Amino acid sequence: MKAKYINWFFVAALAVSGCFMTACEDQPDKYEIADGIPTLKYVRSPLPEEADSLFVGAYLGNTICLVGDNLRSIYELYFNDQKATLNTSYMTDHTILVDIPKTIPEEVTDKIYMVTKSGEIVDYDFRIMVPAPEINSMSCEYAPAGSEAVLYGDYFVDDPNIPLTISMPGGVTVEGDQITNVSKTAVSFIVPEGALQGYVQVTSIYGTGQSTFQYKDTRNILFDWDGKYEGALSAGNSWNGDNEKKGQIIASVPPIDGNYLVFGPASLSGGQWQTPGEYMMMYWPDPNATQGCVPLYNLPQFEEILKQYKVDELALKFEVYVPTSNPWMAEGMQFRFTTLDEVSMNNQTQDYIWNDDESHEEGKAPRGVWVPWEDTGSYDTDNQWVTVTLKMSEFNKLVSGLAGEVEFTSERFAGLSIFLRGGGTDGKECEPIICMDNIRVVPIE
Repeated sequence: MKAKYINWFFVAALAVSGCFMTACEDQPDKYEIADGIPTLKYVRSPLPEEADSLFVGAYLGNTICLVGDNLRSIYELYFNDQKATLNTSYMTDHTILVDIPKTIPEEVTDKIYMVTKSGEIVDYDFRIMVPAPEINSMSCEYAPAGSEAVLYGDYFVDDPNIPLTISMPGGVTVEGDQITNVSKTAVSFIVPEGALQGYVQVTSIYGTGQSTFQYKDTRNILFDWDGKYEGALSAGNSWNGDNEKKGQIIASVPPIDGNYLVFGPASLSGGQWQTPGEYMMMYWPDPNATQGCVPLYNLPQFEEILKQYKVDELALKFEVYVPTSNPWMAEGMQFRFTTLDEVSMNNQTQDYIWNDDESHEEGKAPRGVWVPWEDTGSYDTDNQWVTVTLKMSEFNKLVSGLAGEVEFTSERFAGLSIFLRGGGTDGKECEPIICMDNIRVVPIE
């Protein structure tokens, strides 16, 4: 059975809109613990359209509705040996909405335990199921064979009787000593020889889960600085203050997939953009071009993706390497997709990028802003390549890096400019080296 996850955010939204069934009664003005003991009659879905769905079991993390009598007498609630969080706003005499704890139980009894304030315990038969592994991201989607990579997600259970295994595309299995560390939310492994492009699968005692991304994803690579993928634009007509650094390999950064973009090194100071040519890449398409510097949305793969997916169903991805010798401590990285009307080979203007006055029309143009050093004051990738994912739904920033009432539409996928500036946070003087490769826009699956 496929796991269905319903969280409190969704349930709360239903409550506010008045969509809960009458069985989930209105909460009292003042909540008080009742005397006596509870009686649990059955467990059902909290969703109105699934009112007749009665449960004899549910997955970790699911929201369920307990139905019975005198349920306000419940002081504590346990699923197996894991204590649930009770929210009195969702507790009445006859119903309780509660999330099953996500922690895997140590002792499995397949029971719900209802504890009263006086310490009396009432149990109810109910099976708690652990979902198959969830694979949400990978430390580096282009990790080469022989390197260590990390899969992030949930429910990575390494049972001694049925050990965890990883299946890489190309029919290659990772097991045993090749898996270097396992926790519930992360599994580290050595990338095997022979792994090809495609989805990654992880199998545990509870089933098999598939990644929401593709390993070595070549779909819709916009810039790779090699030109070896269909639609990749390794040269084109772009402007950069240091054109030699558009695509190269430097001694301090090993390649992950051929040539890559190099930003820096040059002196940066928080709030001051002193060296634009060292930290800028701009792609200005020619609206009349049939090859070379064409609008990005005219690339075959991109054109097909835009037919199938909405903008907020896409993400900008790339691999990045920031060496520890040159950490990044100032300025945010701005990603500015542009329409043909804003910037093209026929209309070259820079105002749309760095105009500080957000009353200026160009200053309001939506963009994504990435400031990975903001929380810690410094950012590097520990001398390795990592994958960065920026959801297109978050490309609603102004030139300052703050969110604005701006809309990103698919017509903006014509050109692309990447540059360091602002980000809304003061930094400190630094000379970062930022290397990037395989810039792509792919579906969020």
